[in-house]
Formats: sequence, structure tokens, C-alpha cells
Amino acid sequence: MFENLSDRLSRTLKNISGRGRLTEDNVKDTLREVRMALLEADVALPVVREFVNSVKERAVGQEVSKSLTPGQVFIKIVQSELEKAMGEANEALNLVTQPPAVLMMAGLQGAGKTTSVAKLAKFLRTRQKKSVMVVSADVYRPAAIKQLETLAQEVEVEFFPSDVSQKPVDIALAAIAHAKRKFIDVIIVDTAGRLHVDEAMMDEIKALHAAVNPIETLFVVDAMTGQDAANTAKAFNDALPLTGVILTKVDGDARGGAALSIRHITGKPIKFLGVGEKTDALEPFHPDRVASRILGMGDVLSLIEQVERGVDKEKALKLAQKVKSGGGFDLEDFREQLQQMKNMGGMMSMIEKMPGIGKLPPDAMAQLQGGKLTGQMEAIINSMTPGERRNPDVIKGSRKRRIAVGSGTQIQDVNRLLKQFTQMQKMMKKMSAKGGVSKMMRGLGGMMPPGMRFPGR
Repeated sequence: MFENLSDRLSRTLKNISGRGRLTEDNVKDTLREVRMALLEADVALPVVREFVNSVKERAVGQEVSKSLTPGQVFIKIVQSELEKAMGEANEALNLVTQPPAVLMMAGLQGAGKTTSVAKLAKFLRTRQKKSVMVVSADVYRPAAIKQLETLAQEVEVEFFPSDVSQKPVDIALAAIAHAKRKFIDVIIVDTAGRLHVDEAMMDEIKALHAAVNPIETLFVVDAMTGQDAANTAKAFNDALPLTGVILTKVDGDARGGAALSIRHITGKPIKFLGVGEKTDALEPFHPDRVASRILGMGDVLSLIEQVERGVDKEKALKLAQKVKSGGGFDLEDFREQLQQMKNMGGMMSMIEKMPGIGKLPPDAMAQLQGGKLTGQMEAIINSMTPGERRNPDVIKGSRKRRIAVGSGTQIQDVNRLLKQFTQMQKMMKKMSAKGGVSKMMRGLGGMMPPGMRFPGR
């Protein structure tokens, strides 16, 4: 996420961070580079202009002259202005109303609107413990109704059936009436998307909005369209009283232009980021955390939340008790840890939130991004016999050859896994004495490719 912008800004700001004194000249030179980095990231020109002017005004004034480390304060100013551009703080959904709280989703076709309905429904059910119903008012695409029904079953929320022969307003009103009867907390109404903004579409969605009077009207937009995302959001905002934005496909957006432009152009907050295809790949948008990630400082708070949500506490407790009682940590347990990591969004999803991630070697990053590492390790463990998993010490020459052939890997890959397992085994013994997330994070270093360690280790 935002790799290009992060890399360019980190390199640019590194040049000024060691300066003992900030002058108008070196601030001007640095800001020229910052300006180019933002434009290359497809950030809208008015946003770039205001951002650069604000940083310049603060950097050459009293704020810096009193500091002992002006270069570092300059970076702090850039971070503060990035946060300001994106909205400063997370704005949660407003659900304070007589149930059911009606949420309406709008957006162009292909932006990931129906998937976002399901992701949001799961978020509300699992993290906010709400009863949720979803309904599709998209009468132009029968597949959309079926898609939402399938997704509703997957995320375990109620689905209200609809049909292409019905009118969108009738569908939505019937669904809301049903939700009231069943004491549902939240109902999410999916609307029709179009390939582009047109008058007929806007008239229809205005009528639907007037009929259902939603407490939240969320615009779903594809982050990969850059500043076009902000312009499309503005067109919808001119027609509808939007309350927020869901930015999708952020995991594929190396630039970050949409995230930095939307708030300025529409005046509406980004409330969520879609960060993957899975139904749990939806994150509340925290401008301060995203600004920190853009500047290569990581996002430790989100990482801790991700670990706490993803770890199966019952299994973790059983494993801790097993290790503590002398039962040891074997390759079956190691495979279980790999699977839990996959449930947390994969190793890359966790590592990219760590400070200094941009300093890792490109080939190691490519390996992690492709998800090859955990997949390969799982394949190697799956090619072992149950006895070998329980007692890895028996895995010698001929067994290694058999395991490598069975998993489609090389003997050196098997050797590396066994070495990484040994490191993990030692860490688990330490954790059983005194546990903690920080120790778990450090232990992940033993599972990295050769020559690669988390920055700062």
C-alpha cells in the first residue's frame, strides 16, 4: 500500500533529516521533491498545492527555529500535514438511531461495492456485535443480487431477497419494514452501479435516498483510479449527502493519490479501507496511522489489533500450556502457527505495518508479497509423516530428499525450514515463561528468508 509514495518521500526526507539548521533554500529544495512525489502518486493538484504551502509556512516559521533537531521537526510537520489532508482522525460509523440503522452504499460498477457491503456487514457483526441484514436494490444486474446472497451466507448475516422485476424503492422499504419486525440493528442497502456518472443514475439514487433516509450514505470507490476517485466522489457528493467513503483495492494501490485527495475535494471522511479480497479485509481508516506508514514509520497499533483479532486465543492457550508442561513445540504446532498467520491476512499484511519496512531487500519483499514463503513452508511440513512432524530430529539425508520431492522444493528449502523451526521452538520456550505480542513479533524474524530480518533487529 502506497509503496511508490512511501519510497520517494522517505528518500527525499532522509536528505533533510540530518540538517542542523533549516533554511528557506533547503526547505524549498526538499519541498520541490515532495511536490513531485505527490504528483507522481496522482494526488490532485489543489491538494498538492495546499499541502506544500502549509508545510513551507510552518517549516520556515517559529515552529522550527526553536527546535534542537530541525530536520526531524520538518518530518513531523510533513506527517502532521499528511494527517490533516486525510482527515486527522478516524470517523466511525454513526449508528445512533432508532433501529434499524440504515446504511446506503453508492458507487460506480466495478468499484467493489457489493463485496464492500459484505465486508462491512461482517465488520459490524464480528467487531461491533450488531445484528445485520443486507439487501440488493440493483435491479439491472441479476448477478449482483445472487452475489450478495452468497456473500451474506459466507459472512453469516441475514439476506433480504429481491428481484429485477421490482422497483429499487419498493425493495428497500420492504427490507427496512422486515428488519424492524425482526429487531435487526443495521440494514445495508446495496444500490446499482453504472460504468459512468449519468443523469438517470443520479435521479434514481436520489429517489432511493429520499425514500429510505439512511443515517449513513457511503460512497465506494476504487483507490487505483487515483485522483479520478476523488472527482467521482465529488460528483456523487454533489447529488447525495454523502457521510463517508470506503476506499477499495488499497492493497493494489502503490501510489496513494485517492487517499490523499478525497477528503480535500469532497470534504467527506474516508471511513474504511478495503485491503484485500477476503471478507475480513476491511480496516477502519486512521489518517495518523496511514501517514506513519507512508513515511516508513510503520503502524504498530494496527498490527497489534490485527494480531489480537486473528489469534485463536483458545488454541494459543493450549499451545502455551503444552510447551510449559514440557510437551514441547513440534512441526504440527509450527504449521498451526503458519495457518493462524494466514488467517491474520498473511505475513506480508503484518510485516508492511512494521517500522522501516522500506529498508528490506527488494527480492525478499517480492517473495513475501507473492505469499510464497508461508505456502512453501506449509507444503514442506505437509510432505512429512506424522512421526516426522512430532520428532523432527529424525529428518536426515534420505528423508529430506523425499520431503523435498514431495513438496516440489529443494533440500536447502527443507534445511532452511528446519532451521527456522528450531528458532521458533526456542522462542516458544521463552514465550511460555513470559508471553507477549512483542516476543511473537521478534520470533517471526526466524521465519524470514535468508539474510532478511525485521528492521531494528
